[in-house]
Amino acid sequence: MYTGIVTAVFPIEILEERENAATFKIAFDERHLEDLKIGASVSLDGVCMSVVAVEGNLVTFDASIETLRLTNLGTKKQGDLVNVERSAKTGVEIGGHPMSGHVDGTMAVVAVDHPENNCVITLELPPAYRRYVFNKGFIGLNGCSLTVTELDRESGRFKVYLIPETLRQTTYDTSKPGDLINFEIDRQTQIMVDTIHDAVRLALSETTAKL
Repeated sequence: MYTGIVTAVFPIEILEERENAATFKIAFDERHLEDLKIGASVSLDGVCMSVVAVEGNLVTFDASIETLRLTNLGTKKQGDLVNVERSAKTGVEIGGHPMSGHVDGTMAVVAVDHPENNCVITLELPPAYRRYVFNKGFIGLNGCSLTVTELDRESGRFKVYLIPETLRQTTYDTSKPGDLINFEIDRQTQIMVDTIHDAVRLALSETTAKL
């Protein structure tokens, strides 16, 4: 599990692409290497990845065809930066919201605006996920726990407002229209929406059968 609070931005030092797979080698700093073992889970741009090797400060991750297809890791190039968060430990403050790192998909940045001391990013949700997102609700974007604002449910467009500290601590300071962003909807919201939807559908079905 992750908290949605990105703790570092690191470059992809080595990218080895193979048929239906890829290996990422990322240079970690000393703080993020502490107690890091093979098999540990690390969030890379919001994607839960397993450590397969640690050599000096280089940490290696393997990505499957499904990960490359479903997330923006399939578009990464050597030298690109990724948001990083180590998995949460018991008793650690959850500064964002609980995230699994099981990304639902990607969506493209529609617009980036820069009012004074702010950055406003507009995105567009795929239709299948629009019913799970609400104004002032949580959403995970490239591993960051962010608040949804100005949601237009019909178009699926919404905005996130980023303060200078968020820009400093993440890759969002270089965001531009067309960039692919990994998204993870809030699982608790999804469960509630689906449960209510199924209950209403069942009740309507039973009522119709009695007519």
